Amino acid sequence: MDFTPDELTRYARHFSLAEMGVDGQARLRDARVLLVGAGGLGSPAVLYLAAAGVGTLGIVDPDRVDLSNLQRQVVHGTPSVGRRKTDSARDRLEALNPEVRVETHPVRLSSENAIAIIGEYDIVLDGSDNFPTRYLVNDACGLLGKPWIYGAILRWEGQVSLFGAPGGPCYRCLFREPPPPGAVPGCAEAGVVGALPGVIGSLQALEAVKWILGVGEGLAGRLLLFDALALEFREIRVRPDPECALCGESPSLTELIDYEFFCGEVGEEVEEDPASGARIGEGAISPTELAGRLEAGGGGGPLVVDVRERWEWEVDNLASRGAILIPLQGLLSGATRPPEGRDLVVCCRSGARSAVAVRYLREQGFASARNLEGGLERWRDEVDEGFRV
Repeated sequence: MDFTPDELTRYARHFSLAEMGVDGQARLRDARVLLVGAGGLGSPAVLYLAAAGVGTLGIVDPDRVDLSNLQRQVVHGTPSVGRRKTDSARDRLEALNPEVRVETHPVRLSSENAIAIIGEYDIVLDGSDNFPTRYLVNDACGLLGKPWIYGAILRWEGQVSLFGAPGGPCYRCLFREPPPPGAVPGCAEAGVVGALPGVIGSLQALEAVKWILGVGEGLAGRLLLFDALALEFREIRVRPDPECALCGESPSLTELIDYEFFCGEVGEEVEEDPASGARIGEGAISPTELAGRLEAGGGGGPLVVDVRERWEWEVDNLASRGAILIPLQGLLSGATRPPEGRDLVVCCRSGARSAVAVRYLREQGFASARNLEGGLERWRDEVDEGFRV
């Protein structure tokens, strides 16, 4: 339990706490915490965990820093734009506290790697922004017997809870099944006030510290709701579901599944991208293939329909390639329809809103409508690295 003179000074305010002291700080130093996502929630959480002296911090994130991230992802700075988020976060944390070990996993958490990665840590903080990852984290932690701290944000509201505690509920006890694709907009579509993830991410970090120390009343069995506009906290009690597929009396979920399919984010049937050989969802087209068809087709190529909001279109768009803007709500309300007689490729930022639009268009008789797989983010990665999303 020996601490260096620098550590004694750094953690002086912790040593003064009756609930922590030297023994508690030693527990923090020995702890291993995994952050899933180095974005809006992961940024404040990982900063406070590093500052607190958590000995080993793991970060899972496949993305690179984008200028649009910096409004809320405070672990990154402008010089980090274009860098891997894991590398940017590691450098910031090592500058904040060189006593902390940072382990980076610049990959997408998946059914293939989740058990191996999560298995190396004591507790997980989920800062992801999609349902497949949340269910994956929940199930992997449940199978491994590890707790995880849930956080979610949208617009001016946030949620926090702790799942997987002994005798407590899991995420599936609260949400047995994910909502239909497109039913819940993401932050890219609906927006999020920049300071909100600071509140929720900090609460996640606080819950992790309490769990490691074994002090206070945690959020197991409690879902904390925060309304930033009203500046109001509310609480919902969450009880274990005896029929839960993961933690119920007769669990049926004994291994990880295909979470993209479970959450309805890809079709059951897939086709192969002729350019790269990659498997893409039914009714989808890859950016590489679209670019080729636009270049080869001239005026007879597919019509690109962008279903983002006008402000997103103003940032950057494919108008030079003939794209038109029809915001999703205007399309679904019937207020605006694309021209008939053309093959349609529908796009948005990530491919989620456009997938909803494609399903609607096919129901309306546009049988050739296809979704731009991965959205304009993937277009930027594969076709035009200067495209701004």
